[in-house]
Formats: sequence, C-alpha cells, structure tokens
Amino acid sequence: MDTSFEQLTRASLVTPEDREVPVPATLRYTSEDPLAVFIDFPPESTLDGASVTWTFARSLLDEGLSAPAGRGDVHIWPCGRTRTVLEFHSPYGIALLQFDTSALRCFLLRAYAAVPAGQEDVGAVVERGLSALFGGV
Repeated sequence: MDTSFEQLTRASLVTPEDREVPVPATLRYTSEDPLAVFIDFPPESTLDGASVTWTFARSLLDEGLSAPAGRGDVHIWPCGRTRTVLEFHSPYGIALLQFDTSALRCFLLRAYAAVPAGQEDVGAVVERGLSALFGGV
C-alpha cells in the first residue's frame, strides 16, 4: 500500500545581496520511493517560470538537520537553532534557501512513521529504476 503525503511550507531564498525572499514550497514523501524526499517549487518561484522538483535522500535531510551534510547537488546544514539551510546546485547556478527546522523535522518524523528507517523496500525501487533506465527492454 502506497503512503504519500505533502506538507506545505515556506522558505526564504537568500539573494546574493543577502536579502531574504519568501518562497512557497511543498515537501513530499511517498512510500513508493521510500529513500527519497521531494521539494516542489511553484512556477512563480523559479527563473524560467516552470515548476521545479528537487529529489534527494531522506537520510541526507535527516543528517543535515544536525550537522553539515551533502556532497553533490544538495547540501544541508543547521543555521542556528531554528533554521536549516538547503543549498541546491544546478547548471544555472546555486540556490540557497532557509527553512524552519521544526517544519523539516515534522515532515521527517511523518516520513519515518510511514516507512521506518531500515524497513524500506528497495527492491521495488531498484526494479522501477532499471525499467525506466532500459525502457522496458
């Protein structure tokens, strides 16, 4: 049985001039992809006017709430006691967003309640990924 949920939240985009611009975001989780979390940004929040979804490891979000984490396109670290920074790297540049730590923790607790750590069905995820990669060959 698939368990999916969304949580609306707000982030602050930190500009090169150190201004903070409010940005709506939706945190998503689905047990069909139990190792991942998704953050959706609506078209009005993006440079090209198209919605954007970032996907990264649930464990990365968990780790980044208490210590700097990430090596690839997503880096996460705590910023004081109440905020967490998510840094997204793309071919267009870097976006630095601050989220309320309590909102991220609440979301993560719901994700672990849906599928506890260590109980993820990764076989189905791998099978879907290979099928997508090879186009059903």
